Amino acid sequence: MATIPITKRGSELLKAELHRLKTVDRPWVIGAIAEARAQGDLSENAEYEAAKDRQGFIEGRIQEVEGKLSAAQVIDPAAVDAGGRVIFGATVDLEEESSGEKVTYQIVGEDEADLKLGLVNISSPIARALIGKEEGDMAVVQAPGGAKSYEILAIRYE
Repeated sequence: MATIPITKRGSELLKAELHRLKTVDRPWVIGAIAEARAQGDLSENAEYEAAKDRQGFIEGRIQEVEGKLSAAQVIDPAAVDAGGRVIFGATVDLEEESSGEKVTYQIVGEDEADLKLGLVNISSPIARALIGKEEGDMAVVQAPGGAKSYEILAIRYE
């Protein structure tokens, strides 16, 4: 299985989710199934069916998170000598050339991406345009609304 890049923060979030699934959600759904079973006829028991569906979801998510963690390659950008270039995990301050709008993005793994928080997927067009660039460079991003040019103002490795 190929390794999946992930930041330390992303790894910690997945570990916390796995812990919650195993210690809170799984015991709760087992209790809900037992309670629904105690109500008698399972063939017409909607609570039982709902609890069984929820259990299937929880068990599937546990397997998914465990798989992601086992394939994860945790990258700490502060520990990598990037030579001033944009790398995975770097936080980049940008200025859009035509509008002058300033934005900040951190390049993260697929599971961590959240554009509202400024976390962009390593596979996204903006991340691909930024990787390898240095401060002062221009990055051209092919967006759905057309090409946009960004100047790289600063790069941080946090």
